[in-house]
Amino acid sequence: MKFNVDVVRIRENSIQLNGWAIGKTPDAKIAYDVEDGDHLHLDHKYVATRRDDVSQIYFGSVLDREFGFDIQFPYERGKEYYLVIRGEGRRIRVKYNEELIAKRSSVAHKKMQKIKDLMNMETVRVAYDFWKENGLRALIKKSKHKIQGIDNDYDYGEWYELTKPTEEELSEQRATVFEYMPKLSIVIPAYKTPERYLKEMLNSILAQTYENWEVCVADGSPAGEGIERVLRRYAEKDQRFKYVILGENKGISGNTNAAMDMAVGDFIVLADHDDTLPPHALFEVAKAINEHPGADVIYSDEDKMDMDGGALFDPHFKPDFNIDLLRSVNYICHLFVVSHDLAARVGGFRQEFDGAQDYDFIFRCTEGASEVCHIPKVLYHWRCHQNSTASNPESKLYAFEAGSRAIMAHYKRVGIEAERVEKGVDYGIYHSIYKIKGEPLVSVIIPNKDHRQDLDLCIRSISERATYKNLEFIVVENNSTEPETFAYYEKIQKEFPNVRVVRWEREFNYSAINNFGVTFAKGEYLLFLNNDTEPIEPKFIEEMLGLCQRDDVGIVGARLLYQDDTIQHAGVVVGFGGIAGHTFIGLHKAENSYFHRAMSTQDYSAVTAACMMSKKSIFQQVGGFTEELAVAFNDIDYCMKVRAAGKLVVYNPYALLYHYESKSRGLEDTPEKIARFNREIRIFADRWPEILEKGDPYYNPNLTLRKSNFALRDLKKEGIGEPYKLEV
Repeated sequence: MKFNVDVVRIRENSIQLNGWAIGKTPDAKIAYDVEDGDHLHLDHKYVATRRDDVSQIYFGSVLDREFGFDIQFPYERGKEYYLVIRGEGRRIRVKYNEELIAKRSSVAHKKMQKIKDLMNMETVRVAYDFWKENGLRALIKKSKHKIQGIDNDYDYGEWYELTKPTEEELSEQRATVFEYMPKLSIVIPAYKTPERYLKEMLNSILAQTYENWEVCVADGSPAGEGIERVLRRYAEKDQRFKYVILGENKGISGNTNAAMDMAVGDFIVLADHDDTLPPHALFEVAKAINEHPGADVIYSDEDKMDMDGGALFDPHFKPDFNIDLLRSVNYICHLFVVSHDLAARVGGFRQEFDGAQDYDFIFRCTEGASEVCHIPKVLYHWRCHQNSTASNPESKLYAFEAGSRAIMAHYKRVGIEAERVEKGVDYGIYHSIYKIKGEPLVSVIIPNKDHRQDLDLCIRSISERATYKNLEFIVVENNSTEPETFAYYEKIQKEFPNVRVVRWEREFNYSAINNFGVTFAKGEYLLFLNNDTEPIEPKFIEEMLGLCQRDDVGIVGARLLYQDDTIQHAGVVVGFGGIAGHTFIGLHKAENSYFHRAMSTQDYSAVTAACMMSKKSIFQQVGGFTEELAVAFNDIDYCMKVRAAGKLVVYNPYALLYHYESKSRGLEDTPEKIARFNREIRIFADRWPEILEKGDPYYNPNLTLRKSNFALRDLKKEGIGEPYKLEV
């Protein structure tokens, strides 16, 4: 028998335990009890919970079993208690008192527990399976990331306590009078809601520092299982609470629409019946409405909380509005606010999309919005329990199946031709396959200095493996010194009629070399490519072209891997390290990234030109690469110019290549090169000061600029939203 108690919390008069226990087989019977200090039975509350993570690790697949437990029992300070776990002929007692709980909650204990977790036999077995599938290097890389995670300065619960508004700040919010005090209608569909959860939601609304709100609850529970008594009590005490008893379950869409029909506020705030809002949530919404008077859609960051509502975890710090990320996953989710007028125009929830009804509604609202405003603060706590998609995607699998239909319906409304929407890396992650219009010529621009073997591999691998064939290769020869290189040029042009070598005879300047190459391009689309790249996905050009053909897109980037299958490029965040940097560097392709961002098509401020597709028309419109940036940041600068021209820069993880990284150019290791690099940093910073000061809109001010893995800000070194000050 194996077990673990993951969370222990002391309330004023109770203790809450969350954890799991299993036997040798999935069908092993496990029983729980609680004893006092004299080993006498103590009355307690017990709820069995799904633990798909435990099922996956110990039994190799997700099973329809409840391996988890949520136990609550009375507590008096100074006394001792025991959790008793019985199974397979064994009885285990786990002792709890105030001193032990404090010790087990310490950072040192948590670090030691993580080390123990890394060393147990189950971890060894999982590591062995990972090694068999992905190789030794991948296992070493993943193990390194696990070990590094032990030394994180904060867990999220501690971080949240340090960053949430103080009581003084909450008092100031209560005294604030905005120029415009919009009425906010919190719309809540209810169905067989546990009374305790509903009260916690309603009480969290009562605790709001902004008071111009109303609550509209529609209860679709069967007779005898409803919550009318609770709702009546709240409504009698406060007229801002309104409710309707439907007498039947109209489904999630019908129940939500019934609640929305009661709303008379200026803005609709969507909320679930078993979640909670932090006390400053509605204040921040009203503040955003005043600061962005044109905004008719608003959303915030969110986190998850356990069944008891005490422990917060898994924060989702989101980018500003990112239409291509939304087409990959419903990243907006909670808290979602829409003007009453816009909600009325687009219509309510649609029953044919039940399961993804909010996804469909969000699409229709954002399509019609004048402005979409993102509040980069956690304003919603999503309860995680056995029937919630927050903790158990399998329990609402239909939600994900409906999502693809919502995306296709969105494409039809906005005039985008997509062939189909496939399941991405996980449930709820979607991969859109766009139709290619015609068969336009793509001009592949490859700068090259010697390194003929790299160049040959690049050209041959694309010519032989890539499924898109209407290509021309323009190799821009610059300052090669080896005679064999020029002999190779003659050979490759004879072998491949679509390969042309042109000569750049001035000093190395990446921007000027590529601009020069484009003057020879006949294609409607340009694919800038390093000579040390090799395609992994045969359809990488179709993946990029399908996006690049959209009218609103100017640039498309690819996912690039090092030779050891770790990420070299998965998008660029402006501000990383003070200027700009790649996301998720060194993460193995088999490892999960932050909310699957490395595996989700999305908009970024920039992508690398090691593999970058762009319309030739937009390239010419913005003046190509800035030649003042001879080596560094020229691709980032080009992306910024394209964005300034009103076009999107899209990262597509399904366009997958190896990038053997800067073989054709030396290190920045001489005084002259270092001086030039520092000069180009200053040039870039002078050209784009606003994004460096205010932050990248496709990132989040709560996440660090010191690492590429979307970790929480280290509050000892960087304030929230504070730019990284780079000294040059």
